[in-house]
Amino acid sequence: MEAIRVQQVISEDGKVLITGLPYKKGQCMEIILLPQPLKTVLRSRLTVHQLRQSGLIGLWKGRDDIGDSVAYARQLREQAQQRGDTYYADRLFTSPAPEAQ
Repeated sequence: MEAIRVQQVISEDGKVLITGLPYKKGQCMEIILLPQPLKTVLRSRLTVHQLRQSGLIGLWKGRDDIGDSVAYARQLREQAQQRGDTYYADRLFTSPAPEAQ
């Protein structure tokens, strides 16, 4: 059996709408809701134009404390991926259920 994890923000008090699940009418489901603290502000992704206008491109130019900017960026990405504290309301996260022992 595979568990499906869906993370979303409640948009109306007392209601949750989950769509796009791979189950058929009549199947029995168990749903467990676990409230999670919102650690980051949900925001839309930047377009290419918005990114270019943001000032982020070239941000590290001329810094003496960052030797290899490519290696530094890779290290920051790896740290961010290991934190696991970013929530996206528009994504479906799936993870296999732990094997019964």
